[in-house]
Parts: sequence; C-alpha cells; structure tokens
Amino acid sequence: MPTPYLHKSTSVSLLRYHFVWCPKRRRKVLIGNVALRLKNLLEEKTAELGWEIVALEIRPDHVHLFLGTDPDVSPTQVMHALKGYTSRILRQEFPKLQTMPSLWTRFYWVSTAGNASAEVIQRYIAEQKTRD
Repeated sequence: MPTPYLHKSTSVSLLRYHFVWCPKRRRKVLIGNVALRLKNLLEEKTAELGWEIVALEIRPDHVHLFLGTDPDVSPTQVMHALKGYTSRILRQEFPKLQTMPSLWTRFYWVSTAGNASAEVIQRYIAEQKTRD
C-alpha cells in the first residue's frame, strides 16, 4: 500500500481537509444527473490539480469532500478552484441551474484531519520536554 505522505524536496506532509458546501439557499438540486456530473467534475479537477479525493458524498442539498492536498494549497484556494469550475460547467450543461442567482453559496465549512488526533499530538509535544 502506498504511503499517504507527500514527499517533496524540502518537506514531508499529510494534509487532509474535510469540506462541506451547499447550493445557494440550500436548494436540493444535487440529484440525478446533476449529482453524477458533479462527482465526475470533482474527480477530474482534483486529479488535474494533483489532489486526492479520500471520500466524497453528494447529498441533494450539500457536498462532503475529504481531500488530500499539498502544503502549498490553502483551503480557500481549494474551494475557489472546485466551486468555480463545477458551477461554470454544471450551469452550462443543466439550464435549470441558470435560474439560480449562483449555484453555490459563498460559505463553506472546513476542518483538518490526519493520521493522529489532536489529543495524540498534544501528548506527543508535551512528552518532548521529558526526553531531554
């Protein structure tokens, strides 16, 4: 099994973000062919940008995306890239989405995650002073 760590010339990282975002006014438009196309577009764009989808769930009124990126990418950049790309193409391909003022709200929720919990990291750091 390949390591989940990203190795660069001067760093090793494991960055995982859990994003949640929703359509404008939380409309239940992410169904049927729209949901299937959204999944496809997210897979295409993340692969193009070198990001890894760890998990993806598309609900009628929101999206959950667990994504691995490199340390050069901020959560804001991720959302800008994915929401902008998917909105433009979905609104072109599904004319009923053009009746909405915009497909996505400006809001999103993000949290970080890795292989260790916050408690494990805090304990590890606290134990460092006893090692000297």
